[in-house]
Amino acid sequence: MKHWFPNENDFEEAVEALRRGQLMGWPTETVYGLAGNALDADAVASIFEAKGRPTFDPLIVHAADTAAAFALADSVPPEARDLAERFWPGPLTLVLPRRPDLPDLLSAGLNTLAVRVPSHPVAREVLVRSGLPLAAPSANRFGRISPTCAEHVLEEMRGQPRVAGVMDAGPCALGVESTVVGFPGRGRVVVYRTGGLPVEKLRGAVPALEVVDVRRAEDDPELAVRGEQSPGMLARHYAPSTPLRLLEAGETPAVSVGRRGWLCFSERPEVEGPVEVLSKQGDLAEAATRLFACLRRLDAAGVDEIIAWKVPNQGLGRAINDRLSRAAF
Repeated sequence: MKHWFPNENDFEEAVEALRRGQLMGWPTETVYGLAGNALDADAVASIFEAKGRPTFDPLIVHAADTAAAFALADSVPPEARDLAERFWPGPLTLVLPRRPDLPDLLSAGLNTLAVRVPSHPVAREVLVRSGLPLAAPSANRFGRISPTCAEHVLEEMRGQPRVAGVMDAGPCALGVESTVVGFPGRGRVVVYRTGGLPVEKLRGAVPALEVVDVRRAEDDPELAVRGEQSPGMLARHYAPSTPLRLLEAGETPAVSVGRRGWLCFSERPEVEGPVEVLSKQGDLAEAATRLFACLRRLDAAGVDEIIAWKVPNQGLGRAINDRLSRAAF
């Protein structure tokens, strides 16, 4: 697997690999993705194979600009156009009715397609140079901790023959995946996954915005299809191999047998074992950037259990708590 950098020769080599139907790890402002030609059914299938991703979990397709993103949709609700105008390029994914000629596997056989326009300059350069829409879920084995630097991708995708290389642009700026929004009908605007675009900002544009509980999504009779219609709807995801127990802020962990690692927001607890502090300054943006890297270090520390505390449930804290809740589910 090649280790590329954002220069002329490496861009050209990476783009040619995509055109041949191979895959590449690439940086976005959220996390590193595993990108392949969204119009090539074989390349799309290779993404599922490389990740070990179940085929009922749809992919997000990335486009160079709003026009290219909406060209993949069969129709675009006016609410989606308004959100795209406000927040694209950026960490917002929109779930739209899909064009019927696109590979079915992109959408896990559903009638919707998740699309976004990333803001990372390297991702945008690859999109423009290739002229392709790129399907790109996070570049990790399915269900595992998302990668936030090129080294994580090299570790996760080692030995995958269809992955030609990874483009290294340093650590991701946000560190959590995009916020996913859908439009299930009757004017509803629904957050299927909290993420790098805080709900508070979205509510400034859509006051009636709803946030779906992934564990109850299938009970909503007005949602267009089952709960897994959108990427990021699985109850267990983003998880280390080590069991993780999630506590409320200030909660004291029960006594247990074995060696424990600890993940806390800003104050280091008086405990035995490895400790990762997300942000000594109590900054939720810094905590989001560090979340997956901290989890990876604790997962590699040889502990029997990871104890984590929830962060303030506001702004990017919603996305952090969402990822921790799924890792502990």
